[in-house]
Formats: sequence, structure tokens, C-alpha cells
Amino acid sequence: MGRYVVGLDFGTLSGRAVVVDVATGAELGSAVHEYPNGVLTERLPDGGPLPPDWALQDPADHREVLWKAVPAAVGAAGIDPADVVGVGLDATSCTLLPTRADGTPLAQLTVLRERPHAWPKLWKHHAAQRQADRITALAAGRGESWLPRYGGRVSAEWQLAKTLQVLEEDPEVFHRAERWIETADWLVWQLCGRLTRNASAAGFKGLRQDGRYPTSDFLAALHPELPALLPKLDGPLLAPGSRAGGLTAQAARWTGLPEGTAVAVGGIDAHVTAAAAGAVEPGRMLAVLGTSTCLIMNADSCREVPGVCGVVEGGVTAGRWGYEAGQSGVGDIFAWYLDRALPAGYAEEARRRGVPVPALLDALAADQPVGGHGLLALDWHSGNRSVLMDHELSGVLVGLTLATRPEEIWRALLEATAFGARTVVEAFEAAGVRVDELTAAGGLTANRLLLRVYADVLRRPLHVVDTAHPAALGSAIQAAVAAGAYPDVATASAAMAAPRRETWYPDPTRAAAYDELYAEYRALHDHFGRGGSEVLHRLRALRRRA
Repeated sequence: MGRYVVGLDFGTLSGRAVVVDVATGAELGSAVHEYPNGVLTERLPDGGPLPPDWALQDPADHREVLWKAVPAAVGAAGIDPADVVGVGLDATSCTLLPTRADGTPLAQLTVLRERPHAWPKLWKHHAAQRQADRITALAAGRGESWLPRYGGRVSAEWQLAKTLQVLEEDPEVFHRAERWIETADWLVWQLCGRLTRNASAAGFKGLRQDGRYPTSDFLAALHPELPALLPKLDGPLLAPGSRAGGLTAQAARWTGLPEGTAVAVGGIDAHVTAAAAGAVEPGRMLAVLGTSTCLIMNADSCREVPGVCGVVEGGVTAGRWGYEAGQSGVGDIFAWYLDRALPAGYAEEARRRGVPVPALLDALAADQPVGGHGLLALDWHSGNRSVLMDHELSGVLVGLTLATRPEEIWRALLEATAFGARTVVEAFEAAGVRVDELTAAGGLTANRLLLRVYADVLRRPLHVVDTAHPAALGSAIQAAVAAGAYPDVATASAAMAAPRRETWYPDPTRAAAYDELYAEYRALHDHFGRGGSEVLHRLRALRRRA
């Protein structure tokens, strides 16, 4: 039997491939392919304008990763492609696309290419908030048993809100779609020629609980034509690590790998990362710190956690209840500040010192005592995923004076995301889901000030995973299971998970000071997010009207 697997991670801005040793989990070679069209937020590739709060992707960008990143990673690893026994992949979720019955994306049809609703809606497409609110209100009014498993609210980021938006705003596209499918499942379809659905996305993003989606009666109460969605979600539902099929001859030519190589069922990026981080046992929470943050963990029982994104049986690994919560904006907030708000002189100073701009800001802000900047921010620039699940909310910054410096605002934004994470962890523990251990993975773990702040704010040791591509490694672990090298994901994780790079411990003095600042964060959080003031919603309404 061969010795290697390939893991693919389709992120927000790029796709990554990594070649991994099945026996040890050692990463032997990797490659990154930036999407030519990136995230479509203002215009379609052909120039058509998009409304506010839209975020689309181009399926052609994802396909390119298969024939560019995979051969490049195999070449970098210096291995014989014949020794690759499995391929696994993940994608951001819910990233949803409408296709024809043969898998052709509607966005690739000439007659529909200029219709925004024909394009895949990225996870951070938040223009369906009003649809999400109506779904929540109807489910609560009818006492739908599945609603408490999603923290009592349906997100604008999920499948049903997005498809309802399409039906209401462009019914022709809704009805022309013969399949609605997650990007990860579509890519697996491209590789093995067989339509499958991954149980994680169906449960966490598709509202599938206890063996079924919301009923046709419920869907009809939202819109009389919405029950037509259900047959478009059909397809074998497979657990994490299952074999979806083998590489087709065409996919073998794309990737340079042998025809028939095992292909694992698709996965959600943060969920497969739990295996890469060795965080699949109950009580081990994983924080995947990237453009957004996902907080993932397993437990032995089902608990209703207010504001959780979902609790799904077998949603992360078989035999346990998987939990997901998260923050819609983290790295995106930092990127916004660097791109849109930082004075140009800071970039010039960073060039003079020969360091990245974030490193300069960290150095300038690191020694300031907690609370010394007099600032407090709400991390809602991309709305709130957990625990409020409201994407009509927006960012807030208070405490500004004429003496406030840019690096102080930078630090306040870092701290705001840590406060948001603490809010989520406290919600879990208040609901009886214990969090015994906290591990961090993702691109933002390169920021050492951020890690220090998180450890202090959360008052917990923060273990950091030593891998540059944690989700791709997680998909490689799924591939090893699909190829038969291990009996299940938990066993494969024990053998192949990345080691810990370091552990950050909270400083008692800083942690005590952060407790005081966090209390003010919670007061601001509840004032703007729980009905104390509707000003953020009114501002959003004014923006739409304008």
C-alpha cells in the first residue's frame, strides 16, 4: 500500500494542498493557489454590480486549485504520485452553489452568468439576514424541535436563508437549479464523478436533525414554492472520513494522481481541523483563527447552548455530538483596519524597519498596560455569529480622544475578538458543556501579541498547533481513513495530528485587569446586541435605503 495522502483546503481567498505521510502525519510538501477572482463583494467578474453585504465566489477558481496546487505539492514533496492512496478536501461553509443535474454551476451558463444569484454564495454572504429572521420567527412560533440545537436562531450564513433569498429575489435561478450543494461536496463530485453530501454541512448548515431536513410543511409556510428545495438536496449522506469514490480518469489528469485513488467525503474547514489539532476528545475546544473564527468541540451528550451555531450528532467525528460556534469577523477586521484606516506613515515605517505592518503595530502596542488606551471595541464588523447570531449588527469603537494612536486602536481590535471568544466559551460552560482545554490553529497564530491577549482574556492555557496548513492536514487525515489506513477519524488523529508548537499561559495581573475591561465589553455587547439600543439596526436600514 502507498504511503501518502493529499489534503486540500479551499479557503476564502486561496486553495492549499499538502502531501502527508500516512504513518506519521509529517507534511512533506505543500502549495498555495490564490483565487484569481478572490471574493466578489462589489462586482461580478464581468462587471455587474452587487448590493451591500454580498459575498460570492467563482467555481472556476476552485477547479484551478485541483490542477495547479495538487501537482505542485506533490512535486515539492518529491514523491512518486503512484504512492498516493487518498485525497481529502474541505471548504468554507456554508458556501453554497446552484448547479444543473450533471454538476454544471449555473454561474457557468452564458444565459445566467450576469445574474448574481446564479453564483456561489460564500459563507460570509450576509444579505439574507431578513430571511433568516423570518425562518427563526416561524420555527419559534411552531415550536420546531430542531431550533434549540442551533442556539435558538437561524443564521443568514446558512443554506435555508440563502436559498430562500434566491427564491424571493430571482425565482428563475431558484427553479433552474437542479441541485443546491456545498462547495466541498461539489468539488468531491468533480473528483470522483459521484454526488455525495457530507453529514457535517447537512447538519450544521442545512438544519438536518434526527434524519431529516425541515419539513415541506414548514418550508411552504415560508414560501409556497420553497418545498421544491428538498429534492435538490438529495444525495448519499456520508460521515466524516467515509470514502466517496475514486478519482475519475479526468480528475487523475487534472491532479497527476492515479485513477481510482480514494476520495474522502467533503468536510467543513474548521471541523476537519479538529483532527489535525488532536482535539476530537470531549472537552477539547479548538479555535480556528482566520478571516473568521470557528470554535469546534465534541461532547458525549447534546446540550442546548444559546447562540451556538449548531450541535449535530456525528457532525465532527462519529459517535459524539459535535458543537460549533464562532465569530464572523476576526482576521477580516484586522485586514480592514490595515487596508482602510491605518495612516500611510505606518506602512512607510514598517518598510524602514524591514518588518510587516502588523508586526510594527504589535511592537508599538505590546507594552501598554491593559486598559491604558482607554478604548473598547465590539468585534461586529461582519455581524455577530455567536452568541447573538445577527448579521445586521456592525462594529463599534468607543473611548476615542485626540490623543488616541493607531496602534492603540489596533490593540483594542485584537482584544475585542478575544472578548468575543470568551463570550462564546462562557455560553458553553453556562449550558453545561465543559471546556477543559483550548487549542488554537490557523493563520492568525503567527501573531504572538494576539495569542498573549487571548490567553490572558480567556484565563486559560492556549495550546498552539504546529502546522502551516491545519485544515489541509485535517483533510489528509480524512483521506487516510477513506483509503483504509485507519478505522476511524479519532484513531487517525491520534497518529497523524500535528504537534504543539507552544503553549501560552495567562498572566494573573493582566488577566485580572482584563476581567474589568471584559465586564465593560459585556455591558456594551448587551446594550447594542440585546435590545438596549436599536441604533445599529437603524443605521443598517438607512444604508440599505440609501
